[in-house]
Amino acid sequence: MSEDKMGTGTKRRGEPVRQRVLDAAERLLRDGKAEFSMRDLASEAGVSFATPFNQFGSKPAMMHALSARRIDAMMTRFSEMPQPSHAAYRVALAIDIAVAVMLDEPVVNRAVMAWIGTGSAASGEVRSNSTALWAQALGDGTGLPSLRRDEAFRILPGQLALAFRGALSFWTAGELADEELGPAARQIADTLLQAYSFD
Repeated sequence: MSEDKMGTGTKRRGEPVRQRVLDAAERLLRDGKAEFSMRDLASEAGVSFATPFNQFGSKPAMMHALSARRIDAMMTRFSEMPQPSHAAYRVALAIDIAVAVMLDEPVVNRAVMAWIGTGSAASGEVRSNSTALWAQALGDGTGLPSLRRDEAFRILPGQLALAFRGALSFWTAGELADEELGPAARQIADTLLQAYSFD
């Protein structure tokens, strides 16, 4: 009987099952097993075969949850850093942090990006989560022209999310090297911010 049914695992006692399944998925991806089955995942997590389905519904939905985990890490790291006052510097800091999170585990993160980039019935909240990250990065908009600040707040977070996702897509496909990801993402962000640099 698995530990989640028995409740006797001393090492994992109290650990939320959902997090155990996500951790197991990351281990499989880290080992280059992107095509793992849900049965493989259940075995790696030490849970019943039904548990990953009960927690996520499908493998694509679980990959969306892994993506959300990365964006949460980006937001947490960003909030823990000293914040520049100027919006452009805050966006640059957010890019540096987001790139660092992705490069912490490139094998895992490329696999996650590849999965969420494929068409599936599972829909996640990647776009809205990413947009929230870039809204946080813009802060109160200090440094943006006052006449266009409301427009910038309305449009820029979504545009920055799309731009960063575009850079990640080329990185995932191997068309951007690890060391090129940050500069490419910064160039795109600079271009978007320049559209709001004049009253």
